[in-house]
Amino acid sequence: MHLAYPAVLSALLFCTGLYGVLARRNAILVLMSVELMLNAVNLNLVAFDVWLSRTAEETLHSGQALTLFTITIAAAEIGIGLAIVLAVYRNRGTSDIDRLRDTAESHDADGPDRDASTAPPAEKAEATA
Repeated sequence: MHLAYPAVLSALLFCTGLYGVLARRNAILVLMSVELMLNAVNLNLVAFDVWLSRTAEETLHSGQALTLFTITIAAAEIGIGLAIVLAVYRNRGTSDIDRLRDTAESHDADGPDRDASTAPPAEKAEATA
């Protein structure tokens, strides 16, 4: 098999993942797109490792070892990413990336001239006492 077939498939997968990262608004779909991009890189690593082992008689298989390392790191990344998305969804009620950017806290409300109605609950109790 030629090296071009997995390389073209890897490029298509990577471009699909890149489009998903740039165009999607849901955080879970963005994480899935990042995983698709990582799998495209893994496919390239294995394809080039097989190609180099046929031409250079290399028995180390460093591309396959790096692929296993990448899969392990990707599993940890998706676990932490999903935990963050779930925590944000519980706090904000949405996983839409654009709406999360819009609801960021501004620094104007932290000024000394704010009243007790905008203060946190602990400060409201002190203001009314």
